[in-house]
Amino acid sequence: MGRNQSMNKTLRVLNVEDSEQDVALLTRFLSRSGSEIISDRVDTAEGMSLALESREWDVVLCDYTMPNFNALAALALMKEMKRDIPFIIISGSVGETAAVEAMRAGAHDYLMKDNLVRLGPTIERELQEAENRRARRWAEEQLRGSQLYTRLLMESNIDALMTTDPLGIITDVNRQMEILAGHSRDELIGTPFKQYFTDSERAEDGIHSVLREGRVTNYELIARSRDGAETVVSYNATTFNDQSGNLQGVFGAARDVTERKRFEQALQDKNVELEKANLAKDRFLATMSHELRTPLNAVIGFTGTLLMKLPGPLTSDQEHQLKTVQSSAKHLLSLINDLLDLAKIDSGKVEIKYELITCQGVVAEVAAALRPLAEKKGLDFKVKGPDACVRVQSDRRILSQILINLTNNAIKFTDKGKVEIELSTEQSNGHTLASIDVIDTGIGIRAEDKENMFQAFQQVNDDHRAEGTGLGLYLSRKLAVLIQGRIELESEYGKGSVFRLLIPKEIGGRNGPCDGS
Repeated sequence: MGRNQSMNKTLRVLNVEDSEQDVALLTRFLSRSGSEIISDRVDTAEGMSLALESREWDVVLCDYTMPNFNALAALALMKEMKRDIPFIIISGSVGETAAVEAMRAGAHDYLMKDNLVRLGPTIERELQEAENRRARRWAEEQLRGSQLYTRLLMESNIDALMTTDPLGIITDVNRQMEILAGHSRDELIGTPFKQYFTDSERAEDGIHSVLREGRVTNYELIARSRDGAETVVSYNATTFNDQSGNLQGVFGAARDVTERKRFEQALQDKNVELEKANLAKDRFLATMSHELRTPLNAVIGFTGTLLMKLPGPLTSDQEHQLKTVQSSAKHLLSLINDLLDLAKIDSGKVEIKYELITCQGVVAEVAAALRPLAEKKGLDFKVKGPDACVRVQSDRRILSQILINLTNNAIKFTDKGKVEIELSTEQSNGHTLASIDVIDTGIGIRAEDKENMFQAFQQVNDDHRAEGTGLGLYLSRKLAVLIQGRIELESEYGKGSVFRLLIPKEIGGRNGPCDGS
């Protein structure tokens, strides 16, 4: 009793988290306050049980969802082991319903991983509140069996405390209750408890529930002070008896949860806004898919027919203008298709169909489609690969789309020399990966521009800026992640670039002759 834990002393942190990287980040963040951080990480019920039994902890920081554990299960375990430790959820994403459920289950607060500004103050507050709870328990143990309550206990509490008789008439209050109600202690004693709340019937029902069930927890009420100010409180109460066991009344605590309710309401409103925005986006995508692509395809088709001179001969000016129309329409259609693909990825609506794919076959198809474009520019276009088949479990359409984007970019930004697609395999961290390099002798990329290459609508080569949408590489990287792959870049400005696509090779696959299909 009397231990005063603060953020500038040793802080014992139990991290219920499956990511060592996130634990390291939290530890560094907490260390900035000057505290000595002693921490451990667990991600299973067994590990947490052992950690709780092995030592005392000041605070538990818990991820909401893990592969083998979750926050609700962790709260249930702490309740089962009768541990009263500040429990704070720190999650990458948690919905409003899940957050409220966790708070009702006993979590003391919840924060987002990408916004840890409140972490230090939250821990300080919960350490103080834990100390207050220990103080209350200690006092209750000392005074159990007695109808006398010390003023010291009531006045040292941060909550508004009050006692009533079985009829709901106030018999005592602390200073916090005086502030909440806007009345002095003498004015409050002897008056009905229910008259200081906006819903007097609900307040009276709260007293009846305590008398009927022995206690109430997290019973929400709205207190109204003398000046009309309203405060949302969480009312927790229990009955108390005299030394002979006769019922004397109700002991209650009202905690101000106004800010928490505002945050929950704001979160709920934001979720409604996001839902509406998603619906609007879906409607927009449907409109764009039909209303824009359909006429563009018609324009491309009709200009193609005219350029074939099927309706009749064309002058050189007419042919030039029709080619401009066709090129612009294809460019716009490409932009629309890229935007639609990007929107599907961001909304999680891309369907991935895994199948056993021979990489030689996909490379051959891409090469056949783009070779005429390279030869038209006078480029040497080559394909290299091993004789043995390289097979992967992946989505053929996505793999082909990535290679088309990378190869098309290489041709577009190479004015002389060669473009080459080279297939191979390599080892990485004990795993075999299929490696597809798209090599060019184009202008290359400056070191400071390499990361910008993979940003949306970014083009670092001014000479070719008008030729693309600026989405190809951005979209390709996102597609690579979907099929558990990655894209690497090697480039030397003025000499050329190598874009390397790495994807997991078929597990247990056997090498053998390959027909390229």
